[in-house]
Amino acid sequence: MNAIESRRMRSKGQSGFTLIELLVVIAILGILAGVVVFAVGGVTGTANKKACSTEAKTIQTAIEAFKADSATGALPASLAALSPLYLKTNPTANFTYAAGVISAPAGKYAGVSAADCGL
Repeated sequence: MNAIESRRMRSKGQSGFTLIELLVVIAILGILAGVVVFAVGGVTGTANKKACSTEAKTIQTAIEAFKADSATGALPASLAALSPLYLKTNPTANFTYAAGVISAPAGKYAGVSAADCGL
């Protein structure tokens, strides 16, 4: 492009962004992306704790229903005994169970403490 064509483009009002303007916009977008990443990271941890707590309450309700349906009022021998009738899935991969007490979140809840899980 020669000098004459350059003057014609400027006189027609065609101009672009300067390098500084583009760098400022890119920097602002980078800062916003960083803020969003940290904000979303906290939400997933809280959601995992809530999911663990909800599943533990569901299992406890299933244990109580099993006990109510039992002629002798006995507790289930294991969590696997609850899965066909009282729970849709077998929760043994995510929790341990002994003598009617649910404890020690495991599996997908391995990073969640028992207190955070509501146990």
